[in-house]
Amino acid sequence: MTTHKNLLGGPEPTYLPENEEAWRLLGEESQPPVEVAAKHPTFSLAWAMLAEDAFEAGRVVESYAYARTGYHRGLDALRRAGWKGHGPVPWDHRANRGFLRCLAALARAAGEINEKDETERCWQFLKDSSAEAYDELKR
Repeated sequence: MTTHKNLLGGPEPTYLPENEEAWRLLGEESQPPVEVAAKHPTFSLAWAMLAEDAFEAGRVVESYAYARTGYHRGLDALRRAGWKGHGPVPWDHRANRGFLRCLAALARAAGEINEKDETERCWQFLKDSSAEAYDELKR
């Protein structure tokens, strides 16, 4: 991955580390996200998948809880990767997608339970982190 000097003086993009074992479990072994989350609780993508599945099934509070868990696990990972609370989290980096999907899932579920401030905060956070993710995930 090539990094370029940021001429505008803002923070550099944050790239979360890959979890190859969790990806293998989801992909090659076709393990359900609930099992992957149990084995790799810091893997935000599994939480995002659980949140999205629960939301689609009408279990909004459950979706909110899954999304909140993955979101906080993602924040922890971002901070460990050097993120200082703002700056780009690129959508095109596979390991970032779990956090970004959790953020969108949290916004969506918060909207369904009429938590307006949280909904707006999460959508704005997503847009500020990755305009590409925002365009892809905001439906």
